[in-house]
Amino acid sequence: MSALSERPANPVVGLSMPHESAAGHVTGEALYTDDLVLRSHRVLHAHPVQAPHAHARITALRTEPAYDVPGVVRVLTAADVPGVNDAGVKHDEPLFPDEVMFHGHAVCWVLAETLEAARLGAAAVDVDYEPLPSLVTVREAIEADSFQGGQPHLERGDVGSAFDAAEHVFSGEFEFSGQEHFYLETHCSLAQVDENGQVFVQCSTQHPSETQEIVAHVLGLHSHEVTVQCLRMGGAFGGKEMQPHGYAAIAALGATLTGRPVRLRLNRTQDMTMSGKRHGFHARWRVGFDADGRFQALDATLTSDGGWSLDLSEPVLARALCHLDNSYWIPNVRANGRVAKTHKTSQTAFRGFGGPQGMLVIEDILGRCAPLLGIEPDELRARNLYRPGHTTPYGQPVGHPERLHAAWEQVLASGDFAARTQEIARFNAAHAHTKRGLAITPVKFGISFNLTAFNQAGALVHVYKDGSVLINHGGTEMGQGLHTKMTQVAATALGVPLAKVRLAPTRTDKVPNTSATAASSGADLNGAAIKNACEQIRERLAQVAATRLGVSPADVRFSDGEVHAVAFSGERVSWEEIVHAAYFQRVQLFAAAFYRTEDLHWDSSVMHGEPFKYFAYGVAASEVEVDGFTGANTLRRVDIVHDVGESLSPLIDIGQVEGAFVQGAGWLTLEDLRWDESDGPGRGRLLTQAASTYKLPSFSEMPAEFNVALLQHAPEEGAVYGSKAVGEPPLMLAFSVREALRQAVAAFGPAGTSVDLASPATPEAVWWAVQQARRSVEHGHVAEGSPGVVPDQPAADAHEYEPESERVQHQLSRT
Repeated sequence: MSALSERPANPVVGLSMPHESAAGHVTGEALYTDDLVLRSHRVLHAHPVQAPHAHARITALRTEPAYDVPGVVRVLTAADVPGVNDAGVKHDEPLFPDEVMFHGHAVCWVLAETLEAARLGAAAVDVDYEPLPSLVTVREAIEADSFQGGQPHLERGDVGSAFDAAEHVFSGEFEFSGQEHFYLETHCSLAQVDENGQVFVQCSTQHPSETQEIVAHVLGLHSHEVTVQCLRMGGAFGGKEMQPHGYAAIAALGATLTGRPVRLRLNRTQDMTMSGKRHGFHARWRVGFDADGRFQALDATLTSDGGWSLDLSEPVLARALCHLDNSYWIPNVRANGRVAKTHKTSQTAFRGFGGPQGMLVIEDILGRCAPLLGIEPDELRARNLYRPGHTTPYGQPVGHPERLHAAWEQVLASGDFAARTQEIARFNAAHAHTKRGLAITPVKFGISFNLTAFNQAGALVHVYKDGSVLINHGGTEMGQGLHTKMTQVAATALGVPLAKVRLAPTRTDKVPNTSATAASSGADLNGAAIKNACEQIRERLAQVAATRLGVSPADVRFSDGEVHAVAFSGERVSWEEIVHAAYFQRVQLFAAAFYRTEDLHWDSSVMHGEPFKYFAYGVAASEVEVDGFTGANTLRRVDIVHDVGESLSPLIDIGQVEGAFVQGAGWLTLEDLRWDESDGPGRGRLLTQAASTYKLPSFSEMPAEFNVALLQHAPEEGAVYGSKAVGEPPLMLAFSVREALRQAVAAFGPAGTSVDLASPATPEAVWWAVQQARRSVEHGHVAEGSPGVVPDQPAADAHEYEPESERVQHQLSRT
């Protein structure tokens, strides 16, 4: 075990601790960015002027009428920007545009004494538009050849020969929706300027350093003239990685021009219509299996809906391609990716960062093909799981695949999978209009940022004369429990009780140049940096303690707030006493530290290398019941075993697994983003722009029985205290819900029915799938699954597929 992974005796990590702000959350005492407005004087409020077109040129902008509204102080336009009029790191997101690129695009901002005055002022601004043609759907973009960014290509093996040799070949298409982040706290920034011109921005952001950078270049300042602080966020899920920067820049610009604090907080409708979402995807694929149902070849083209600008679309697409295999060995792979440019919000990071989209494609393929192969879905998946010695399509060895198999077997056993499968078969035979399904699916998710440079972190730890400890790190707290884990890491590394440790808000003037709290890497990166800083301090204190105890510094141990010799005999000195002595001996009691993830290498030009530190594994089994009359369905039971290595904080980790699973189930079964695709005046408008029209999971969607276990005895070498990331990987466990729905729907048809299930699989979509399965009974379709199954035809796409095999081939088409 490496020094980074090894745990001391009686560690504070590994204990089930409540969230460090749990009491503040439930009492309302925990402060968020907008709460700080009440503590500031003479605050101005910002409100956007939003365009009513999906695509248009601004031909005139008259701000004078806004000044007739009592309380309006300033209208911000492009003419007010002293630096660069752009809020994106790709320089393709004008802060004040002259061309509207999506319905609801902010063209200028009004500052006023009250929010109502700002709203009325925004309504008074007079804008003339010249409407332009727009692309609203990804299919429209594909037909118009409207793409942006790079088009990555990943390939391994001889795909053409593999298809020729395959016993079964299938091809099809799959289009699935994005997802609204719907964090509880909408985007919010509060900016002020001090007497020296220093800009201070309180912001709900996952990436304070990048917010600092964007604010600085909009204002024409250097980064050291801008400080960004994030107290905490009321949720983020990736939606506050890139998207907050422009709003923070607006607030900072307003504060700079008026000399007064400026608050910008979007209401729910504004947040949903102005900020990006999870990327929806279109996939076209062709797959080959041998006679035993093992993958032989996969050829796929994934097209993501990037919206109007690039944002993070390129790395999201790259991760989707890297996770197209999910947990399965596919010896011959060819995958192409491209980002569609549409006139919608710029789609952005969302928990999983493209991984869920890539993995959903292969799970859909398996779910649709299993009945056509005559193999049970769970058996088909099990046959194709990664095994020792396998590598991913991009060349990375699959570490510890035995843990994937262990989790799989544990779910089968603890979930009584075989017995319940038989019980469900009996139930379905006895009920004509209600069917149940039980499915099991795996997860293999790579941990690290795709861009190697982002895999770094810093920390600053202070020990005060009284023995109390204050830690600073570059990670942000969005409810996921990162700060809780970091206090546990510090307490363990210093050998002190948790009560001795406090964590300061994340600020760019304490730890600079940090990466976003994203990619599930927050605990890995910041935890390693904190551990290093604490060890520096502990080594200095060991010198002091060694003199006091009469032993070698190497024999000094820190544990439970006491310092003693390794033999546990003789004198035991309190932590506070050693710290006090160190101060009077002029020993440094603070330390800065840095950590970078080692052993990563990635060539994005050829999509090859080892971009991930390790893989997190998980397995879930879900049981559902479907009403054949309405498509309404119930999630009856869920069994999960998830690999978090040696957990830093089990209570936090189990909560993350549960929350991610439910969020994933929402994406796959409930949350249906809809834009106006008509040619009318509302074209491009987001139709689902409130909780009344956008269905989120609630208590009624929770399973009656929800069993979550963490995989035991699975320490991760080379990660802080042997732990693994937990933020994103569990979301993909929800594939089991969608696959269970597919199996329940198939039970309405004859044996061998292949179900083409829309995503999200809303009750409406499930009902249509049930009708399709029932028509299979009426028309006598067996094995081929639905009237949409016809002899395979090579799919037309950005590249040509190989000639058809003479063996069994099917075309799977959407109905």
